[in-house]
Amino acid sequence: MPKTSYAIVVLPGDGVGPEVIAQALKILRTVGDQAQIRFDIEEIPCGGWYYAQYEREWPDGSFEKCQKADAILLGAVGHEIDGQTVFTKPGKPYPTPQLAGYAQVIGNRQKLNLYANVRPVKLYPGVKIKISGEFQEIWKPQNVDYVVVRENTEDAYTGETQTLPDGRMTPMRITKNATERVVRFAFRLAQRRKGKVTCVDKSNIIGAHKFFRDLFTEIGRNEFPEIQLDYAYFDAFCQWQIRNPEWYDVVVAPNLVGDVISDNAATTQGGLGMAAGGNIGDEHAMFEPIHGSAPKHAGKDKVNPIAAILTTKMMLDWLGNKHQDERLEQAAQAIERAVVAVLAAGQPLTYDLVGEERAARCSEVGDAIDHHLSLFLRGRGSG
Repeated sequence: MPKTSYAIVVLPGDGVGPEVIAQALKILRTVGDQAQIRFDIEEIPCGGWYYAQYEREWPDGSFEKCQKADAILLGAVGHEIDGQTVFTKPGKPYPTPQLAGYAQVIGNRQKLNLYANVRPVKLYPGVKIKISGEFQEIWKPQNVDYVVVRENTEDAYTGETQTLPDGRMTPMRITKNATERVVRFAFRLAQRRKGKVTCVDKSNIIGAHKFFRDLFTEIGRNEFPEIQLDYAYFDAFCQWQIRNPEWYDVVVAPNLVGDVISDNAATTQGGLGMAAGGNIGDEHAMFEPIHGSAPKHAGKDKVNPIAAILTTKMMLDWLGNKHQDERLEQAAQAIERAVVAVLAAGQPLTYDLVGEERAARCSEVGDAIDHHLSLFLRGRGSG
């Protein structure tokens, strides 16, 4: 049922994270004002810069606030000092050094059971792809529209090993429970889309990946007979998703593979500045643009805020679906329409979409999208 208010924890993080999150919050507040939806927003300082000052990644009690929130919005983590990435010190708080910001990304994913990393791959009209220094129209927008669902809690990211059913050891920890739940997530998503799921792995070489593929096949055949099953090896898929993105609907993969192919997919949608992402579980969800903290661009009001704005759209869509709140679902649609309107106009856009000479500032793009959003929410916009 719809709620009277939604608690959103915001983790701006490092680098360009605070800059793009500022534009996302601008959008979120416009939705709240225009659609009369109350958002209780709490920003929590965190990440590498915070660790460099305090030897902890965020204030005490921050995880508990994430746990109680209706959704989490994360900017990015990864801080540099004199060109060196900040890692945690041994024993403070982890036994071995980790990227400072581990608590916000990997920690939240694991502790909140955010087992599905969902990354839409969609090319909008008007977006040109930068290849060899030139902006080109390479793919038709209607041919680039699929979703990568990446297992989000294990595989090569845990630092553990696993004994497979046949007795072999693998450095990739892939378990039956985690695989089954992310595979079922992908199949349920395909039921709402075009009805096809592609399993991407390296099962011809890696035993743990064969285990993942076998479970995918078993669940698909037994529980989702109406869904078309498709398979691809990781290395081949990387070129097929560039050459023939129209082949795909929903793609499911183990963690490491999913990490690579989702970033590779961003090439076909205009780059990482256009790529939104969600970390989704049964009860909790955390949403983040996938471009990282980009320290070299921090503080310049330069980077593309559209990924963060589309991430906010994902968050509202998820909340609306979970709580059967049509206001949120309609607001999510309005955000996407506002993004499309600015892209169709061809301005203002950041350097990654139009080059340095024509580039607008991050905040200018955010303002333009916010303007169109206000018109759409008032019923005065078109497009």
